Amino acid sequence: MAFDNTGFGGVDGSRYLPISEHGLIGDLRTAALVGTDGTIDWYCCPRFDAPSVFGAILDADRGGSFELAADVPSRTRQFYFPDTNVLITRFFAADGVAEIQDFMPVVDESREAGRHRLIRRVVCVRGVLPFRVRVAPRFGYGAEPHTVRLAGHEAIFESRSLSLALTTTTTLECDGKDVISHFKLLEGESAVFALDRIGDQVGPRACPKAEAEDEFCATVGFWRRWLAGSRYHGRWRETVHRSALVLKLLTYAPTGAIVAAPTTSLPEQIGGERNWDYRYVWVRDAAFCIYAMLRLGFTSEAEAFMGFLDERAVRLDPGHDLDATGPLQIMYGIDGRRELPEYELAHLAGHLGSAPVRVGNAATGQLQLDIYGALIDSVYLYDKWGQPIGSDRWDEVGGVVDWLCDHWDQPDEGVWETRGGRRNFLYSRLMCWVAMERAIRMAHRRGLPADLQRWQQSRDAIYRQIMRRGWSAERKAFVQCLDGDVLDAALLMMPMAKFVSPTDPKWLSTLDALTAELVSDSLVYRYDPESSPDGLRGTEGTFSICSFWYVEALARAGRLEEARLAFEKMLTYANHLGLYAEEIGPTGEQLGNFPQAFTHLSLISAAFNLDRALG
Repeated sequence: MAFDNTGFGGVDGSRYLPISEHGLIGDLRTAALVGTDGTIDWYCCPRFDAPSVFGAILDADRGGSFELAADVPSRTRQFYFPDTNVLITRFFAADGVAEIQDFMPVVDESREAGRHRLIRRVVCVRGVLPFRVRVAPRFGYGAEPHTVRLAGHEAIFESRSLSLALTTTTTLECDGKDVISHFKLLEGESAVFALDRIGDQVGPRACPKAEAEDEFCATVGFWRRWLAGSRYHGRWRETVHRSALVLKLLTYAPTGAIVAAPTTSLPEQIGGERNWDYRYVWVRDAAFCIYAMLRLGFTSEAEAFMGFLDERAVRLDPGHDLDATGPLQIMYGIDGRRELPEYELAHLAGHLGSAPVRVGNAATGQLQLDIYGALIDSVYLYDKWGQPIGSDRWDEVGGVVDWLCDHWDQPDEGVWETRGGRRNFLYSRLMCWVAMERAIRMAHRRGLPADLQRWQQSRDAIYRQIMRRGWSAERKAFVQCLDGDVLDAALLMMPMAKFVSPTDPKWLSTLDALTAELVSDSLVYRYDPESSPDGLRGTEGTFSICSFWYVEALARAGRLEEARLAFEKMLTYANHLGLYAEEIGPTGEQLGNFPQAFTHLSLISAAFNLDRALG
């Protein structure tokens, strides 16, 4: 397939597939992006946040890839095997039709979990088709040298930090430090390629055709059994279930952590500097994910994330300086680690020349007070829809709320992680109110011990401050910062958080103002960077999570025709598999890290609530 890509800084744009031209596979520990041309151009092993082995999506020359494609002119189509995360890429040529079945078996905590097996099975379904293969790993984000040893149908790639074994049913040849293969399949014939991490008592293991078939069936069975737990039977069942499968793919099974996205540095603007590493656990994103999962009936994912927070995140020990950073960081590593130093990989060109490529995330040290509302709301919902929380967890909730009573009235970096300095963001105040209000509800409903008088006084003080200083009489709208006049799409959460009635005249006026200034064909911008400088150069696309928030705000306001039209329009911006990156660009292209959990969880919420409103 041909794409019109424009590269920056002398980069050949024709060598990069658009971000949207990919599907995702994974094993609940790591994930890989597979292009519509059959190439794996993003894969980190053995974890989401490990250095890339295949990273051609960030540098076609140095990143590395696993190419597998028809060796004749062909058209391709890509889809997921129904109700699974098994990806099928089909090749249509003059003399035949074939498909690649890409998947990663999901295993338990046994020794085999360390294998991270990635299986690529090629099947000729009609006629005859020749194929070509090039396996070109580039370890350590393309900076770590490696050797390759070939023995029959097996190749061993070894670097200082990682070793991989490629086993196949075809003949392999060395080409420098890469491995290549050429083969032809007749109708009904197949070939198998299996890539394993080896070491730590996990050795190379062949993957004959019979085993590949068993692994395929087991993987299909795993995803279908999991999805069968969904309670959603509404109008957009297939779309909602695809989003649920994405969220599950972004879960790190050993700890229950949920990454914001499986990629780093996919640009929010082609050629721009807004490139970030999203392979970590944002408390906010993960908490909203819990809401989406609970809505669908997946309580075990909610329990696993609560366990992640209990064991690694909440810090209420007497020796910790809570005044400096609060009980929570805004994000953690998938293993719960707190240090995520940010640095640039200067040797990588970036996607379509969009440098810098960043690893780590300096926003770890930011103060974002809204995370406490997201967290305690998720605890409240889990207590209501999942299992009643225990006494230790309630003590943690109480400690967080007590801390907020002393610290809510201060500037922070806000939900959008601005690097332009701290401000008095209204959304941060709103979510502090949510934290206190939900904790008060839990205390009343369960008869739990709490300093209710203090909590209620703080909650009410936040409400009065927002109404007094967060409302602009001139703009006839609630605004981004106290005493300001800039609009912000984060305020679409106000009725969803139950802070204001969705038909309150002030809110309806705000909704109209947001529609007039920040909405374009159902797509919603976060804010205007010129009116509200965020410390970064360049522009960005519309934020897809805000677009789904907009749908839900319209639905709650009773504007159902507008809401349904906006939702259906948003569905047309998904890629061919129903996946969304973080943003949508000026001509409908997907921008930013891909796929993004935040977008898919907001899709689930919008679909659920719009469906309920339509009756």
